[in-house]
Amino acid sequence: MPELPEVEVTRLSFADRIAGARIEAVSMGKPLRWPLGCKTQQLEGQCVLGVRRRGKYLLIDLNGGLLLMHLGMSGSVSFGAGLPASGKHDHFEMVTSLGTLRLNDPRRFGAVVYASGESDPIAHKLLGRLGVEPLSEAFDATEFHQALKRRQTAIKQVLLGGEAVVGVGNIYASEVLFLAGIRPTTKASRISKPRAALLHRAIQEVLTQAVTKGGSTLRDFSNAQGEAGHFQLDAMVYDRAGLPCRVCTTLIKGMRQGQRSTFYCARCQKP
Repeated sequence: MPELPEVEVTRLSFADRIAGARIEAVSMGKPLRWPLGCKTQQLEGQCVLGVRRRGKYLLIDLNGGLLLMHLGMSGSVSFGAGLPASGKHDHFEMVTSLGTLRLNDPRRFGAVVYASGESDPIAHKLLGRLGVEPLSEAFDATEFHQALKRRQTAIKQVLLGGEAVVGVGNIYASEVLFLAGIRPTTKASRISKPRAALLHRAIQEVLTQAVTKGGSTLRDFSNAQGEAGHFQLDAMVYDRAGLPCRVCTTLIKGMRQGQRSTFYCARCQKP
């Protein structure tokens, strides 16, 4: 599933190239998770002002509204001139004066939704409960610790929940907890202020590193230029159950938390 780094890598791979483009045509394939929310003709003639990210959403600013794009579990975006003919898994295509933007999503859990702006009820419904952005100046260590103190569930579940901090998905939650030396099952409210500061720093460090390495390609993720990510090649614990820890050689353990795979080192990560 594309996580925050993959979405940011996707944004960086086409944002500058599509800025200023005029939308010439929009077509939809099979239904995605949510309906577009407007007639495709309403988008024609509008200009793309820029592309932002909020959590795992790409926000495509138009001169007459906003497109919110989510990659779901298997989505990827391509952008350019002269793309090959649409395939059976291409479910959104926006032809512009600078190239064609296309969403490919085999499982169709992704979405492209039109809103008049961020104050639009549909945009508020999708974005309103998202936590603070981890790579922004608004991500404060003290406030993060206070948010953890209010939660009685396991820290990994809190990170995945997206309310204390947004965008730390399953792969990166395991990685940041390893870097911070915190066991995934540790109750969030029990994490001290110094350990919360370590976790805060680990979140920023791991996500920044992941963006630099193009995200993680476990199956078929690629950015809008078709390039795969490489972060997974250097993962410390994720998907390494039974292999020696890269720090202490203790065998990495795997478990299930909330129907998701979790990986950790019992020696390096303390409860």
